[in-house]
Amino acid sequence: MSTVKSPITVMATFLWIGFVCAISFLEAWLKFQAPGITLSLGLGIGRLVFNALNKVEWVFAIAIFINLIIQAKEGFKLPYLVFIIPLLLLLIQTLWLLPALDARAELYIQNLPVPPSNLHFYYVGVEALKVTSLVLFGISQFKKEII
Repeated sequence: MSTVKSPITVMATFLWIGFVCAISFLEAWLKFQAPGITLSLGLGIGRLVFNALNKVEWVFAIAIFINLIIQAKEGFKLPYLVFIIPLLLLLIQTLWLLPALDARAELYIQNLPVPPSNLHFYYVGVEALKVTSLVLFGISQFKKEII
C-alpha cells in the first residue's frame, strides 16, 4: 500500500505534466493543421498560448515549492533535489528560450528575414527533460507503507 506525501504537490506536479504535454506536444504543431491558419497566424496564437502556459507553469512550480518548504521539517531529501531540475529548466525557458522564440516569431509576422536557428529543437528538448524529471519527482511523492 502507498500513501501520498503531499496531495497538493502530487496534484500540481501531474497537472503541470498534463499542461506541458497538451500544449507543447499536441497543440503546438496541431494548430497549423487547421484550415485557414497561416504560419503568421499560427505563430501569433503560439506566442499567446506559450506565454500563458509559462505563467501557469510558474503557479504550479510555486505551489510545489511552498509545499516542499512545508515538508522540509523532515529534512531535504533526494526528491526535493529532483524538483530543482524542472525549476531550472522553467527558468531557462522563461528568461531565454521564450523571449528568443517570441522575437523570431515577431520577425516572421512582420515579414522580416528570420535567420536559421535550432531554438525550437532546444525548446522541445527542454520540455522532454522537464516532463521526465516531473514524472520522476511525481512518482517520488508516493511512499510505500509496509503493513
